[in-house]
Amino acid sequence: WHSFAEQWQFYWQLMSDRLDLMHFTYFSYPILYKKPYIATVHDITSLLFKTGKASTKNPIIYWIKHKVFCYVLKSQIYNSEHVITPTIAVKDQILSIYKNIKNEEITSIYEGINQELLFCKTDAKQQDNPLFQGKFMIYVGNFYPHKNVENLIRAFSIVKTQVKLLLIGPHDHFSNRILNLIKAKNQEDRIKLFDNATIQDLTFAYKNAVALIHPSHSEGFGLPIVEAMHFDLPIIASNIPVFQELMENQNISFDPNNINEMAEKISEFIKQDKQKIKYNNMIRFSFLEMAKKTLVIYKKILYIN
Repeated sequence: WHSFAEQWQFYWQLMSDRLDLMHFTYFSYPILYKKPYIATVHDITSLLFKTGKASTKNPIIYWIKHKVFCYVLKSQIYNSEHVITPTIAVKDQILSIYKNIKNEEITSIYEGINQELLFCKTDAKQQDNPLFQGKFMIYVGNFYPHKNVENLIRAFSIVKTQVKLLLIGPHDHFSNRILNLIKAKNQEDRIKLFDNATIQDLTFAYKNAVALIHPSHSEGFGLPIVEAMHFDLPIIASNIPVFQELMENQNISFDPNNINEMAEKISEFIKQDKQKIKYNNMIRFSFLEMAKKTLVIYKKILYIN
């Protein structure tokens, strides 16, 4: 849906390949394609949180592209042989919005953890990094509006603590907004942006942080949550269904719209001085199991067709 040229060229490429079954792992698909396909819908955040703040485009262009996105996504879901989602929470959202799709036509399959992160070794560069000195909490992810990092900054600015907050994410238009808010709140000494983190830096952060804070309004899966769980890191997160599903209520939760509650939960956690947590049922998050379950769906659809 990103461009008409992409729609047309992608369509003819698929037709020339003469596939028995196509798996679209992204919502960009040629709407003219009528052969059997499976679609993975990672999340429907763009439907739930439509806001021009999430785009750098002209508001009119954003509105037009959002309408096209809605049409393409609806077409992809209704015309697919089967839909895969990364969580039950996303499946439930799809069923609530798209009334003509049946429960048995959607399968939720958990994703895994980056193998490079699992076996990464850190070195002196991380230990000597000024950002990692002293106690620190981390946020990992991008800075789109639905991630709610602005409210996290507002909440953390009223928490009385020597613990720092380290925001690990990309440097872009949205991170500039975050930096401006940090300055406006006079929190440059307490809240730091780490925008060029390597896999070694990320591993060190997960291993040595006091906690992960994830204030998001909406997620399809929440990879930083699962990564933090792998490292037994305590988690303070918004009380959205997807996080409750992944963590099975083994975390501290808050209303993402309530800045004072967020600040209170952070303060309470720091006072308790909690150590590492051993999370249950981590075997759920495996790319091998994800592949096996996806293959079962492939075989089923191919057999039917």
